[in-house]
Amino acid sequence: MKSYTGFAEVYDAFMDNIPYDDWAKYLIALMKLYRVPTGGQVVDLGCGTGNVTERLAKAGYSCVGIDLSVDMLTMAEQKRLRDDLPILYSQQDMRSFAIPEPADCLVSLADAMNYLLTDKDLKQTFTAAHEALKDDGVFIFDLKTIHFFQDVLADHVYAENREDSAYIWENFYYDETHNNEYDLSIFVKDMNGLFTRFEETHVQHGFTTDEVKRAAESCGFKVEAFYDALTYDRPKKDSERIYVVLRKKR
Repeated sequence: MKSYTGFAEVYDAFMDNIPYDDWAKYLIALMKLYRVPTGGQVVDLGCGTGNVTERLAKAGYSCVGIDLSVDMLTMAEQKRLRDDLPILYSQQDMRSFAIPEPADCLVSLADAMNYLLTDKDLKQTFTAAHEALKDDGVFIFDLKTIHFFQDVLADHVYAENREDSAYIWENFYYDETHNNEYDLSIFVKDMNGLFTRFEETHVQHGFTTDEVKRAAESCGFKVEAFYDALTYDRPKKDSERIYVVLRKKR
């Protein structure tokens, strides 16, 4: 089943509790720490509705946003036009994306990389990322951890009801595969006051740091660091989200 179709319409409304400003501030600090030039070209993989991409563009970076969902990119483009930002959005699969000129930096936040379900998917993405970067360019991304899927989301059900929309979000974690399945029922109010129901299924995968390291090094990257999210500390057993910094070897 296609993901981020009906949900795209209400994604930003339901994600209004996500601290995008804090995420972007931390990301930009990492980019500066790892010598990404201010004003350089940055590609945002799995950009969704452009919440991170826009913040990078406003910070002075030249941005390209790539996502598989046409619906999410439509929302991103509407916001780009509203804010008059020089961002190029492109509908591509992160496992096989290509850009005309090598970039200074690739980024991927909001656990877009967790949608890669196998080691093969991860290596394909790293191969495409390696090809897209300049020598010494960096790839910075976040990942939800196995601990988060297993011990926090697990088999919980979440729901939220708002005036114009509502959702029911069911989680099913499978320990043997480290996959978490999200079954979403979304209700969106139309102009006539009637609610349309959309159903989507999302699946995300939890990778260990060893799996990420092996895959990255096999594709020509040097692993610069793993961080507990929004800190400069090493990941802990109870880290719910980590950041990974890779550098393309010369």
